[in-house]
Amino acid sequence: MLFNSLQYLVFLPVVFVLFWLMPHKWRVPLLLVASYVFYMSWRPIYGLLIFGLTVGNFLLVRQIDKATEQKHKKNWVAVVVVANLITLGIFKYAYFSMDCVKAGFDLFGKSFIPPHLHIILPLGISFFVFEFIHYAVEVYRGKPLVAKFMDFALFASFFPTQIAGPIKRYLDFIPQLSVPVMFKWQYIDEGMNLILMGLCKKVLIADNLALVVQAGFSHPANFSSLDLWLITYAFAFQIFFDFSGYTDIARGSALLFGYKVPINFNLPYLAANVADFWHRWHISLSTWLRDYLYIPLGGSRGSTWFNYRNLFLTMALGGLWHGADVHYLVWGVYQGVLLILHKEYVHGLERIGIAKTLMQSKVYHVVSIVLTFHIVCIGWVIFRADTMKTGWEIIGKLAQAPMEIMHFSTSQLAILQIRDPIMFPALLLIVPLLMISHVVVNWLNDKQIYKSPPWAFQVSMMVVMMCLLTIFSPDTSPRFIYFQF
Repeated sequence: MLFNSLQYLVFLPVVFVLFWLMPHKWRVPLLLVASYVFYMSWRPIYGLLIFGLTVGNFLLVRQIDKATEQKHKKNWVAVVVVANLITLGIFKYAYFSMDCVKAGFDLFGKSFIPPHLHIILPLGISFFVFEFIHYAVEVYRGKPLVAKFMDFALFASFFPTQIAGPIKRYLDFIPQLSVPVMFKWQYIDEGMNLILMGLCKKVLIADNLALVVQAGFSHPANFSSLDLWLITYAFAFQIFFDFSGYTDIARGSALLFGYKVPINFNLPYLAANVADFWHRWHISLSTWLRDYLYIPLGGSRGSTWFNYRNLFLTMALGGLWHGADVHYLVWGVYQGVLLILHKEYVHGLERIGIAKTLMQSKVYHVVSIVLTFHIVCIGWVIFRADTMKTGWEIIGKLAQAPMEIMHFSTSQLAILQIRDPIMFPALLLIVPLLMISHVVVNWLNDKQIYKSPPWAFQVSMMVVMMCLLTIFSPDTSPRFIYFQF
């Protein structure tokens, strides 16, 4: 069941009405059943997987809390972490591991035929495994257990965040379940605004850009370097609007029930450096990697070399988390190298005493944003390409852009032939206006400069957005990009 499907359009209102009609004590069981219905609508057998992991983690983590000696606590947390990672490894990295073994045999001239396996990656496994590990580590660090199994089960399976996050922290989510929330119209107001904005991001922008991106990355030889730059920009905005659209729908769906889940994006393409980008992009994952991988590896403690090693390993493993393929690993390595180079750059400026003056300059800040965006875009080429060969081919052609600019003519742009030339200008005018107005209204509300617009205005805006969704949506809407992770 996808957020942008007819099934969800029926499922969400039914659960919403039942939730607010029921007394407080039945709401968690209702959401738990609804979450399993949501998950099992895709492939019922994997409902047993998430349930088994939930039971196992609930019982094993209690052993961490019961252990009286630190050594025993460490042993139990190791058991929990390893068990979760083995489960993730079996489903996500079995084929990748066998390919690596086969490549090793081929290197020495030996033959290895991998066994035939029929493993289908369960949706959302990377996200709920990370939530289980977070829970185990926090209990090991002295935080309280979740007392009720049903609360813990809902924490793991909560349907708005079940498939692609945001990755929740149990100390933020669990306390909300015990509060007898009273219905407020504000929940519908804010929740529906987020859901409709998320659908606009996904269907209007991301899905239309996907058609351009697919054509470019499938046959890069058919496009000029300028075309490929535009296609690279298209993917940068496709993945942003696709994933931030998912997050908006997830947050809006949760808000309909009075629950809050963390934000995941904070204008990432306005970052002035790569470190700032990772403070703004997929925030729940980047903070998880910091708290449960980078810091346990040693963080910034110790020598500069030790710090850089930890940073490199964290980003490389973060890249591999996205998928069992070489190009994801290379993308993670690329991000790790960029973060190390950024640290060296800042240290160099500090040594010559111009860091503070330079970084406060507005011109420097704007140039940094533009440069950072393009550095990130090069990474997106590696991330999106089906193979490293395709990725290098595209990057090689991107480097030829300065020569093409000297002889530029719009007739050379093959990208203009991919979609209806009338549709894109319309989207380029309408959609940014919607996004800017959404940001401005939210900012004014946060600053309490004025109250929310009247209901009539809000309903009119929702009708406009639904009309745009109907008019400009492509023939098919692919599933969200991060569903595959």
